[in-house]
Amino acid sequence: MSFVFAPAAPVAVPIAGSQDRFPVRRVYCVGRNYAAHAREMGFDPDREPPFFFCKPADAVVPVAEGSTLSLPYPPETANLHYEIELVAAIGKGGADISVDEALQHVYGYAVGLDMTRRDLQMKMREAGRPWELGKAFDQSAPIGPLHPAQTVKDIEKAGIWLQVNGADKQRSDIGKLIWSIAETIAYLSKYFRLEAGDLIYTGTPEGVGPVVRGDRMAGGVDGLGALSVQMV
Repeated sequence: MSFVFAPAAPVAVPIAGSQDRFPVRRVYCVGRNYAAHAREMGFDPDREPPFFFCKPADAVVPVAEGSTLSLPYPPETANLHYEIELVAAIGKGGADISVDEALQHVYGYAVGLDMTRRDLQMKMREAGRPWELGKAFDQSAPIGPLHPAQTVKDIEKAGIWLQVNGADKQRSDIGKLIWSIAETIAYLSKYFRLEAGDLIYTGTPEGVGPVVRGDRMAGGVDGLGALSVQMV
């Protein structure tokens, strides 16, 4: 068998302390998974089960530890927002996974950004249309190195934060997730068979806001290091 053109190489996320790479299969994102963020977006977090949207695998932009990503400002938006997130990487497949067994399917964790063309997202939302224009654009999912789960301590209580040009914008902790990491995996696996290589962006805390060309973002999760991005 031959291809009519050479297939693209898989996106691969670096593993902290290793030469190995984690090939990305799918990217799932949880919407409004922190109560305060749900409220700042105009929703009541106590009434909604989790919901999900997807980004293409090639929206993921791996960022090596200690480096700064130069991220082009995307086209067709005047309101680009940052959303700092904990990312869970699936290392073992399964469907209809129980909450008690969910974390056994996690290979590791990383810091990620769900960059959002907020104006386009709001326009699509108001029209009752899918969010792809606002969420699934090129290079919309920067991610730092993956840390294997067995090396990460107390991730469910870890602090999560983001600064823009040195000023605090987002600061919370993973314990404030409406749906925990395990609950999110279990719920998602009712609708999709999860496989090794899947990334789950678990949601962002309150404080989201815009960035422009020249802004520098630095964000992190305790125990997972920091992710640095410069808008250009």
